Amino acid sequence: MLNEQTYQRFQTALTTCAADRTIVSSIGNAVVLDAGIQTSGSLRAGILLAELCLADSASITLQPCDANRYAVDQAVVVQTDAPVAACLGAQYAGWPVKTDDFFAMGSGPMRLFRGKEPVLKELSLSDSGDNVVGILETDKLPPESVIQLIADECGVPNSGVHLAVAPSTSIAGSVQVVARSIETALHKLHELKFDVGAIVSAVGVAPLSPPAKPGDMVGGIGRTNDAMLYGAHVTLWVDVDDEQIESVADKVPSASSDDHGRPFAKIFKSYDYDFYKVDPMLFSPAVVTFHNLRSGRTWSRGSILTDVLRESFLS
Repeated sequence: MLNEQTYQRFQTALTTCAADRTIVSSIGNAVVLDAGIQTSGSLRAGILLAELCLADSASITLQPCDANRYAVDQAVVVQTDAPVAACLGAQYAGWPVKTDDFFAMGSGPMRLFRGKEPVLKELSLSDSGDNVVGILETDKLPPESVIQLIADECGVPNSGVHLAVAPSTSIAGSVQVVARSIETALHKLHELKFDVGAIVSAVGVAPLSPPAKPGDMVGGIGRTNDAMLYGAHVTLWVDVDDEQIESVADKVPSASSDDHGRPFAKIFKSYDYDFYKVDPMLFSPAVVTFHNLRSGRTWSRGSILTDVLRESFLS
C-alpha cells in the first residue's frame, strides 16, 4: 500500500515545517504542503518532495560532483531497490491535473488510485487505502476545484487528499525534478518494450541545476531537463538475457534522439512550447549503464555534454 506508506512520511513532514521552510494549509478539506510558492522552501524540502514522489521507496541525497564536468558542484543521488513501483508507479508525472482555472502535472502514488494511465495498466500497478499523496509542479496553490477533481478521480474524500507543491524555479522544485533520473530511464525502457520488471535495483546521479528566476517557468523546465538529458548517469542492475540489453542499450540515452544536443529551453521554443511535439525519445538520461546479474556483463552507453550544461546553467 504505497499511498499509506507515503502518507506516514507526509505526516512526519508536517512536524518539521519550520526547519524545512514549508507551509501547511487546508484547501477544500485537503492538506497542502507548500515547499516553494509562498515560502522560499529548502534543500530539505526538495528531498522531502522527491521522497514523496517516489512513495518513500527510495533514498535521496545530495553529494559533491565535479564542477568542471557538470558546471555545478552538487548532484542529486537516488537509490532504490523497488524501481518499477517507486518510479513508474509513483514518480512518473503522468497525470495532467486540469480544471478551468488550474493546470499542473501530477505525480506521486495518488496516480495508482486513479489508475487511468496506460503505463499503470500495462504494468498492473495499483493501490488501495484511505489516503492519497501527490505532488504538483506549480507556481500557485491548487484551488478547491483541483482538490475535488483529485478526490473524485481517486475515489477518496477530500480529507484523504494530501498534496505537496512547488514550482520548478524553487530550490525544492529543482531538487524534486532532478531526482527523476531513474524514472526517465525506466520510462524510456518501457517505451522500448524492455521488461522493466527485470530491473532489480537502480542508482541515478544528476547535477543539481541552479533554479531559474521566479516566474521563468521555461527556464526552470529547461535547466532541470538539461540536468537529465546532458548530465544524468543511471546504473541499473538487471536479470535478463544479454540479448535483451543489447537490443536497447544504444537507444536508451538521450543522444538517441535527433533533438539531442541543444539546451532544452531552445528545443522547447522550437516546438512552440508544446511538450507533445518534442521527440519523446529525448526524455532520458545522458548515460545509462546496465549490470546483468544473469551473465555478469556490463554495458554503458551515452556521454555527459559539459558544454550544454554550462550554457544552460551558467548563461
